[in-house]
Amino acid sequence: MSDFSFLPEEILLQIFSLLPATNLICHCTLVCSLWRDIINSSALWKVKCHHMGYISKECLRPPKDWKLFYYLSSKKRNLLRNPCAMANFSFWNIEKNEGDKWAIEDLPRTLGQDFPDVDVSKYFVTSYGPCIKSQLIDLKKMGYSETLLDVIQPDIVIRDWYAARQDCGCQYKIHIKLLSKNRKSMRMFKPKAVTIEQWSDAHWHQMTYTFRNYGRGVRYIYFKHGGQDTQYWSGWYGVRVTNSSVTIEPEDLRASNVLDNDTPKLVHQTTRQKSLSSHSTGHVSTAPK
Repeated sequence: MSDFSFLPEEILLQIFSLLPATNLICHCTLVCSLWRDIINSSALWKVKCHHMGYISKECLRPPKDWKLFYYLSSKKRNLLRNPCAMANFSFWNIEKNEGDKWAIEDLPRTLGQDFPDVDVSKYFVTSYGPCIKSQLIDLKKMGYSETLLDVIQPDIVIRDWYAARQDCGCQYKIHIKLLSKNRKSMRMFKPKAVTIEQWSDAHWHQMTYTFRNYGRGVRYIYFKHGGQDTQYWSGWYGVRVTNSSVTIEPEDLRASNVLDNDTPKLVHQTTRQKSLSSHSTGHVSTAPK
């Protein structure tokens, strides 16, 4: 055996913390029982989480499983493709395209506001007739195993940004489904359409919803959103949407207690207001970005 076997466990842990997770699990665990035990310990994955910046100052408690938390954090990414209109309408299925149809504009455009994230430079905009687009996410193709989805059931978090022109009212809609292998709907999020009146402040709003404890068998996520203007003006005066995301996430450590897994969480944010109220499907809040 290598001379590494004579190193103290504390030193081995620090060395392992610098190695890629795949190498640790697929190769290093096979060397000896000592290495396997260190690699499977919570201590190692806690160090790796801190090294990768997965634990922020906002965290109020440790995760229940450090290894699982690291794994889900490392895989976290937006499962929607082309969310900010940088590739025209690629990857989107246009389900409704009425009025003067969907269009793409540059931020902030006429009578609009800057987006909170300076890296976002474009948005999709609707017209005076219904404009709806969608994507279907195959979770297996995205690298999420059936065992992970059925046993762990990690949070599935939906985020979507929308805004109105200042001079025109509009309506925003979103509809999310968790689907089985046979495309049968298992869970759904379909809130009432949001109407923004004419002469609004044109600030950007974020709709966020979290699916928890959704049951065994989820294999696809169906994401659909859009809307129209409410003045029926020719052109592109309807709701604007951009920076949409669907992510598979580890537990939220910013909550002092583990959230009730039977209660989905709905959060509604704007760029300048703050309020808190209850809602029949979970928790609704409006907070500054």
